[in-house]
Amino acid sequence: MTDQPTWTFTADVATFAAAAEGWLLRDPVRNTAALTVLRSLRSGQFSEDPLMGWFTEGGSVEGAVIHTAPYPLLLAAIPLDAIPSLVSELIALGRSLPGVSGPLEQAEAFARAWWEPDRGRRSERLYRLGTPAPPTVPGAARTAVAADVPRAVRWIREFEVEAGVKVGADPTPVVAARINRNEFVWWEDGGRPVALAGVSAPIAGMSRVGPVYTPPEFRGRGYGSAVTYAVTRKALDEGAAEVLLFADLANSRSNSIYQALGYEPVTDYASIGFH
Repeated sequence: MTDQPTWTFTADVATFAAAAEGWLLRDPVRNTAALTVLRSLRSGQFSEDPLMGWFTEGGSVEGAVIHTAPYPLLLAAIPLDAIPSLVSELIALGRSLPGVSGPLEQAEAFARAWWEPDRGRRSERLYRLGTPAPPTVPGAARTAVAADVPRAVRWIREFEVEAGVKVGADPTPVVAARINRNEFVWWEDGGRPVALAGVSAPIAGMSRVGPVYTPPEFRGRGYGSAVTYAVTRKALDEGAAEVLLFADLANSRSNSIYQALGYEPVTDYASIGFH
């Protein structure tokens, strides 16, 4: 008798990882966001009622989702035919979602099935590094340290406002944790920070760049390109076989910058808001 397709949910990170991590690792490029969040969950970075789920069909795991409030529901590259039952299960659980984020087809299918209307979206493109092309920009990279937390938090808040990222959570714990893991890098010119970028330590040979932010007063001088290349180089030096990043499709300049650095398009993603 064939096992019926089933969604299983848990708030326990170890239980979720034991069931779903192997499936996520089959495609670490397209599942980069889920793998990064899973690592953060293991470190205790998220504390607000996490919910994790995996989809089983024919006796094997074929999909996974993660929700860490106040962020949107994160869809991995799950089968489209698993989405109606996912929506039904989440409604039955009474789960409140500010939105959904994931590969474009999956995110749009979920939004069509969800009971709340689409109230806006952010469209992104996933890039992977091809042949690196370093820019020539004045200044030098410096890894952020604990004393940099206040400035980094301020810049991340500015980035979220400018990018239209509706989170509402205090970014200080995340920023401090990432700085503690040496995941934030400044570009400095004349000893002054002029751009900031993050990069995750490699997971299954994959590192992801982001966020990347240059304050308005320092733009137009190549600092964003410089700091992006600096964290790209850092990831490669630390053993990453794949370096990835997401770019806002509404920002043609950032997309052209990343392509000039050697990044190549993989596929499109969307973050769709319900509140």
